[in-house]
Amino acid sequence: MAPRCWRWWHWSTWRRTRPPLPGSTPSRSRAPVGPDGCAGRPASAKCGGFRQRFSTQEQPPQICVVGSGPAGFYTAQHLLKHHPQAHVDIYEKQLVPFGLVRFGVAPDHPEVKNVINTFTQTARSARCAFRGNVVVGRDVAVPELRAAYHAVVLSYGAEDHRALEIPGEELPGVFSARAFVGWYNGLPENRELAPDLSCDTAVILGQGNVALDVARILLTPPEHLEKTDITEAALGVLRQSRVKTVWIVGRRGPLQVAFTIKELREMIQLPGTRPILDPADFLGLQDRIKDVPRPRKRLTELLLRTATEKPGTEDAARQAPASRAWGLRFFRSPQQVLPSPDGRRAAGIRLAVTRLEGVGEAARAVPTGDTEDLPCGLVLSSVGYKSRPIDPSVPFDPKLGVIPNMEGRVVDVPGLYCSGWVKRGPTGVIATTMTDSFLTGQMLLQDLKAGLLPPGPRPGYAAIEALLSSRGLGPMGPACLFLGLGEAGCRGSVPGQGCWEAPGEAAGSSGDAGTAGALSLDPSLAGTEGMLCRGEGPGSASRTLSHSCVACPPWHGALAASFPGPSACFPLAKGHPRQR
Repeated sequence: MAPRCWRWWHWSTWRRTRPPLPGSTPSRSRAPVGPDGCAGRPASAKCGGFRQRFSTQEQPPQICVVGSGPAGFYTAQHLLKHHPQAHVDIYEKQLVPFGLVRFGVAPDHPEVKNVINTFTQTARSARCAFRGNVVVGRDVAVPELRAAYHAVVLSYGAEDHRALEIPGEELPGVFSARAFVGWYNGLPENRELAPDLSCDTAVILGQGNVALDVARILLTPPEHLEKTDITEAALGVLRQSRVKTVWIVGRRGPLQVAFTIKELREMIQLPGTRPILDPADFLGLQDRIKDVPRPRKRLTELLLRTATEKPGTEDAARQAPASRAWGLRFFRSPQQVLPSPDGRRAAGIRLAVTRLEGVGEAARAVPTGDTEDLPCGLVLSSVGYKSRPIDPSVPFDPKLGVIPNMEGRVVDVPGLYCSGWVKRGPTGVIATTMTDSFLTGQMLLQDLKAGLLPPGPRPGYAAIEALLSSRGLGPMGPACLFLGLGEAGCRGSVPGQGCWEAPGEAAGSSGDAGTAGALSLDPSLAGTEGMLCRGEGPGSASRTLSHSCVACPPWHGALAASFPGPSACFPLAKGHPRQR
């Protein structure tokens, strides 16, 4: 069974599990943490303009957060900071935390992932616990969570992509950009994507930052990607790639692109490539950008210079030997994916030529009646994310793709809240999500203060753990320690359910965290069947443990931050009970 109960995961701060000395009483030593994360600050201290007073005699509120991306962690951070007794359990369907920060950020953008440091400070709190590998809505229902906790916050994001809804979308060779990003970042559910990069031309539909991320990864020389935390599997495919040209297609014009100047500048300076921009797309644009906001003006000016001016000496020298190219195609809307002659895969895309009605950001693209066909062997759709309904008991607006709410309070469901993209839609940056999540946390604490949440004690995770165990989904033992999360929640394995085994030991016999000892990855065993590691525990020398449910392909990307040196991705093996 895969690990569930993680307290803290970074290698350098593992809480070592050791047997107590004879006659001693086991204890948990941790520096006291104030409600704002600082020792010694009183519970009533004002922070960030939000002031609440809570009695130290009241029942500690048990709060559940569903989703461990930025929205989930920022919500938990606010709750822990502003309530001195609150306990927060963060549930996540993946084995590892941090959501799109881990699996959605391009591997050559490590600075974006620095926010993980903030989240790990929250995870260190004795009042916060990470419950990974639990699919809410399938393994446990939202009403069951509401019965176990005083409040439940849904922060599970937008885990689906918007469909193109055009003929041929189902053909091999057509992928969502979200799935492609998950593939090269080691997201377990996308590990078998297997994109065929033997074609000469790829088309990306959409002109946002994700579209440029995907284009950049497709065109970046493999020797540059080797220095990133991209997965070995993806790197191997990209080394064999024959893609020479990438078109990034948008329905509207240069003034409506959704990418930022940083991403554009990276594309322009990408080694071994040259940009292709049609100067006709920029006619009259210089006069129209005088009154636009400064960020949009700077972005458009860079597009204008790239399209209309001769490259400088440095740019010309870099582009002269370029064997690859990328281009922006404006005023084009996808109409149909064209099949190959045998109908077995994508061979091109038919684009409707558009014109704009209106001005600025609000301008709409309308078809002119003309079309053009663009040959390609790979089509990547990057037209946006969308949320899914999580549980029949939770209201959901399918048109807007959000949970109906008032400042984070789910409409007509007291004690249920939401934050992040599932609250407002897939817009904004991490800072936007932070503000949004803090507001949800503030509303929850106001309701708690006003007595609007259930009174009396709630069992919290103890009740959910019992439910999961009764459904054959109980937690793992030494796996938790192996992943660097201390002893929290490790109570042994369920015999016969794919637990850790050592040679000569029965299934489940090595499941106690107190006797398993600290486990570490043995890089020499990477790529073999199952997870192989070595552990040293009391009463044992070195032993090799294997887990029949966890595969260890020779990837180093998915958990690169968790291990010194090589690390691994942890997809579930086929036939695992959780793959039902």
